[in-house]
Amino acid sequence: MIEVADTMDLYLSMFERFEKQRGRGAWLLPIRKAAISRFAELGFPTTADEEWRYTNVGPIAGTAFEPAPEGAFLAGKLRPLLFDGGAAAPRLVFVNGRYTPELSSMGVLPKGVRLMSLREAIDREDETVRTHLARHARHEDQAFTALNTALLDDGAFLEVARGAIVEKPIQIIYVSTRGQTAWMANPRTLIVAGESSQVTVVETYVAAESGVYFNNVVTEIVAMENAVVDHYKVTRESDEAYHIGTLQLDQRRNSNVHSFAGSFGGGLVRHDIHTVLDGEGCDCGLNGLYMVDGTEHVDNHLVVEHAKPHCDSREFFKGILDGKGKGIFSGRIIVRPDAQKTDAKQTNMSLLMSEDAQVESKPQLEIFADDVKCTHGATIGQVNDEAVFYLRSRGLNEEAARGMLVHAFASEVLDRVKIEPLRAQLEELVVERLPQRGLLKRIA
Repeated sequence: MIEVADTMDLYLSMFERFEKQRGRGAWLLPIRKAAISRFAELGFPTTADEEWRYTNVGPIAGTAFEPAPEGAFLAGKLRPLLFDGGAAAPRLVFVNGRYTPELSSMGVLPKGVRLMSLREAIDREDETVRTHLARHARHEDQAFTALNTALLDDGAFLEVARGAIVEKPIQIIYVSTRGQTAWMANPRTLIVAGESSQVTVVETYVAAESGVYFNNVVTEIVAMENAVVDHYKVTRESDEAYHIGTLQLDQRRNSNVHSFAGSFGGGLVRHDIHTVLDGEGCDCGLNGLYMVDGTEHVDNHLVVEHAKPHCDSREFFKGILDGKGKGIFSGRIIVRPDAQKTDAKQTNMSLLMSEDAQVESKPQLEIFADDVKCTHGATIGQVNDEAVFYLRSRGLNEEAARGMLVHAFASEVLDRVKIEPLRAQLEELVVERLPQRGLLKRIA
């Protein structure tokens, strides 16, 4: 660990070197400079900041991360992550934050759908990228977003033209490998769904091997009028890794956006999800499942902003905590004065598997309109002993009975995953992380 002031100087120096080496993308330079300046002003958040009250980023602030090194990843190891064996399925693959064309495939995309590395789009001075990149996720008041914006170099860019329908899920896979020293990457994903378009995107972060690294992630999704976007983000980071992810959703009139956040690994993981329902008739669904064990720490921080009338939102998050793991859920629904006829519901449920596990749940409603329907609820509990007794009376031992109940608890969220191969992968991850995994596999 080093002094925080030293790491701030390190990032400022990293920015200076980065700009000298980068060369192209000059149009983005004023935004980068404003972002690094704002990061220097904000500094790293501390537990004195209300939004970071339960998550201490001191270990990140005190680590001298180097830029991500070159990494290698064999195509055979990628196969278990792919749907339908990867045949004709569009995907972008990044290793340590860098686009890797030999592992990627454009598949068969409908007319009007563009999928490419963000670096290529920046260098091309793409009009859509210039219009939307760094325009939605605010770096003015979010330190990690500011750092990502200043140092963003690569990531994924997807544009779906007006009326286009993408039938196959598009996979964006970020692989992290071990480095000689602790390293950091700043992946950026920009998705723009045009009017009346439909697309499904699966964004995955996976560790190829154990190691200390920091993925500082920002994803911006813009859903134009009548667009339908299904988005899934799955983190499977190293136990020694840090993952701070910002997801910014901007919805226009009558758009329908559903996003799922699944956390199945990482020393410290934080999901900042902010959606703005900025047109009448929007529908937004945010679902999530996280599992922690050992000393893992997962923080889900949601802000749903109803800015226009006649919009619906649903948030449903569940956590399963074992060992000395810690989970945080903070859900904030804001209903602006003009957002009459809002219908919003938020539910958070946590299951404690050990006496040492900790959970914090903080649901909030801020309502500035008078004709709305808003509810929230949070429950924290343990496995129901009566249900365990019932299953034991049917011939199961106690471990298998508890495992089945935990699996059923998780399934209520996983059933909302519409992509069958992804749902199967997630169910396997749930089973693998349970102490009773062998028994559950045999029962299944």
